[in-house]
Amino acid sequence: MAMSWHDLLFAHWRVPAATLRPLIPAALAIDEFDGSAWIGVVPFRMTGVRLRGTPALPGPGAFVELNVRTYVSDGTKPGVWFMSLDAASRLAVRAARTWFHLPYFDAEMSCAADGDDVVYHSRRTHRRAPAAEFAARYGPSGPAIRAAPGSLEHWLTERYCLYTLDQNRRVIRGEIHHVPWPLQKAHAEIELCTLPQAHGFPALAGEPHLAFARRLEVVVWAPRVVPD
Repeated sequence: MAMSWHDLLFAHWRVPAATLRPLIPAALAIDEFDGSAWIGVVPFRMTGVRLRGTPALPGPGAFVELNVRTYVSDGTKPGVWFMSLDAASRLAVRAARTWFHLPYFDAEMSCAADGDDVVYHSRRTHRRAPAAEFAARYGPSGPAIRAAPGSLEHWLTERYCLYTLDQNRRVIRGEIHHVPWPLQKAHAEIELCTLPQAHGFPALAGEPHLAFARRLEVVVWAPRVVPD
């Protein structure tokens, strides 16, 4: 599939790796940077979602999304582990659950520009799912740059695959392709964030590490089973 991602905030908090271990399959190692695992909350919006080589539908091909993520590896390739993904598209939620085996949830969401800033709100509405809400105002605070290899920004964002489990509880990996992230320093006023509590965590403590990206073109492939 192909798509465009817009107005992304990367908000990350340090967490002890041991707190994540019960949530991650034993076959995957939890990646750490500077002695910590990290949890990211990433609000953004998508446009142009489509099968490669086909035109995007204006309605189903554009929606707001919010993900909660951490970072793992199968020993050969570092990637992203999504703890949850909320989306304002019932079609996208069901397609992603079926085809990509990702933990997507229905939500009522909005993402509006206010000058250079973004005003964002999400409230999960998925039936029988844990309640989760996020509200923030955020935006860029500097020019776009490519993160230097070895930096935290590079470690958090330059990951070109995702891991999840298929219906048989096997680890599968989906490849992702895009140019390096055009990251900007960011500011954010996070008014509400109950996403960690939906996963059994306490509220995330301390000031988050923030970064912003205005737009990125992305190609993704269907996940395949990771060889033992």
